[in-house]
This record gives sequence, C-alpha cells and structure tokens, in this order.
Amino acid sequence: MARMHTRRRGSSGSDNPVADEPPEWSDVDAADVEARVVELAEQGHDPSVIGLKLRDEGVKGTPVPNVKRATGKKVTEILEEHDAASSLPEDLRNLMEQAVRLREHMAENQQDAQNKRALQNTESKIRRLVNYYRGDKLDEDFRYTYETAVDLLEDDA
Repeated sequence: MARMHTRRRGSSGSDNPVADEPPEWSDVDAADVEARVVELAEQGHDPSVIGLKLRDEGVKGTPVPNVKRATGKKVTEILEEHDAASSLPEDLRNLMEQAVRLREHMAENQQDAQNKRALQNTESKIRRLVNYYRGDKLDEDFRYTYETAVDLLEDDA
C-alpha cells in the first residue's frame, strides 16, 4: 500500500492465515467471546484495542487469535448488535482527534509550516473518509468542519 501524501514506497503488511476456523488450542465459546467484547467496549476501549486485548489476554485465560473466526462476526458487528458501538467510525474519530490537536497547535504556532501541511493532509483524509461513510454511518448532508469535529468528539467521549 503506497503512502498517500509522501513520495516513499509503501510497506508490505502481514497476511491473515489461510485457515478459516480457529486453531485447536483456542477453543473458546463464541458467547464468551461476545460477552468479553461487550465488556471491554463498556470499559471504553476501541474495536482495535479490543482485538488486541483478546489476542493478548484472551477469554478466561485462553487467547483469541481472531474474533471473526471464533464468532463468525467482526468486533464492530458484535458491538452494533449489543448497542455498544460508537456513533463515529474509529478511523474517522482518530483522524478528527488528530486534526483538532493540530489545529490547536497551529493556533499557538502560526509559523510551523510542517504541521500546517500535516493538518492539510489530515483534513484531506477526513474529507475522503466522510465521503466513504456518508449515507451509511454518517448523515447524507454531513460536512466536515473543525467545529463539527470538536462537537462530535465531545459528544462521543
């Protein structure tokens, strides 16, 4: 995957294993995994962190290498079923948090050209993601502005 805003080459990522059922050493009940996912979400963890915690800590001491193979559902699908999902997609929320931090930094440091460019790139990514999610996870008339980002992040917290 090529980097979007740089001239560098992309880095290759890891691939998922070919097997489509969970390994024998991880024989965890799907209901227990779902209960643990909801419990971690109620503690305020994001879906990506939930996956890492299940991989590292597991359920009742048994690691869960892949939630989708163990339950047949993604972490976000489990959260939506139990009404524990966030109002904003995680990737969009993280980018908005970054943009808000950069905007606050730029208010104090107007001459910081490097972070000014970083802010432009971040807001560009946000606008592309908004177009992707518009109509599905976001309203049809949603438009990104700094003010809406601040409001949404305060509501989501």
